[in-house]
Amino acid sequence: MMRKSKVGIIGAGFVGSTVAYTLLTSGLFTEIVMIDVNRDKLEGDVMDLSHGVSFVPPCKVIAGEYSDLVDSEIVIITAGVGQKPGESRIDLLKRNAAIFKGIVSEVMRYISDETILLIVSNPVDILTYITYKLSGLPKNRVIGSGTVLDTSRFKYLIGEHISVDARNVHAFVVGEHGDSEVAAWSVTNVSGIPYAEFCLKCDHYNTELCDKKVIEHDVKNAAYDIIQKKGATYYAVALAVRRIVEAIVRDENSILTVSSVLEGQYGISDIALSVPTVVNRRGIDRVLQVTFSPEELAGLQKSGETLKQMAQQLGF
Repeated sequence: MMRKSKVGIIGAGFVGSTVAYTLLTSGLFTEIVMIDVNRDKLEGDVMDLSHGVSFVPPCKVIAGEYSDLVDSEIVIITAGVGQKPGESRIDLLKRNAAIFKGIVSEVMRYISDETILLIVSNPVDILTYITYKLSGLPKNRVIGSGTVLDTSRFKYLIGEHISVDARNVHAFVVGEHGDSEVAAWSVTNVSGIPYAEFCLKCDHYNTELCDKKVIEHDVKNAAYDIIQKKGATYYAVALAVRRIVEAIVRDENSILTVSSVLEGQYGISDIALSVPTVVNRRGIDRVLQVTFSPEELAGLQKSGETLKQMAQQLGF
């Protein structure tokens, strides 16, 4: 018999519905509760997903209310207004912060002492911090998807350039999920070989493609480019969410660049941003203290200050 397990997803937009589909196919849960203010869209998604349950491990998909979140192991929040073409993630802040106040208040009425909140809505770092403040939960149980996707984009672009499986590229994007993020080249390696050394010896070396600034630009602006072309990003986001959820449910002790509230690590306190973090059934198990270059550390700290100023403007 499968262990009964429930996940809640708040928001059935592009990201929420794709996350639901990705988790449905994962076999990680026996029940998925979806919640959205647009009831027709919600019920349509649930019907569509439910019609495919004979092709996946047993799982029930429910068009629910907040009260249906009882016994959820994880509640994933994807709700909020979407990012418009040309709009920065920070521009979304004031609109989505107001929405989150209502959501968090309702969620806290029904979740247990062990439930983990996973924030995916943008700007994810500020909203993760706001959720932590509003919920009163311990820091380890409020997680943002952070730069998990940015790190994957970083690995993908490096892997494409050097013709290596992206899974063998070990790299991090840290800081804000957004304009002030930092690509940590100083610790980037390909199966233990420093990136600079590997790149100089690879068959595809040329100055333009090996320019770190080009890769950084493409990582940082990937979401803007996708939104310009198709209106929203959701496939890779959903896969990033699944990866985080797997690490939690399977108690993996995986190292991911999720967003969490720091307590002095890297000289940063009382704000949420992304650094390499051990993730397991507790949520945030511990934040790793990686030795970045002085320039990268300064960029990370600047990112933290930028986010802290934004949070203060909102009264948090």
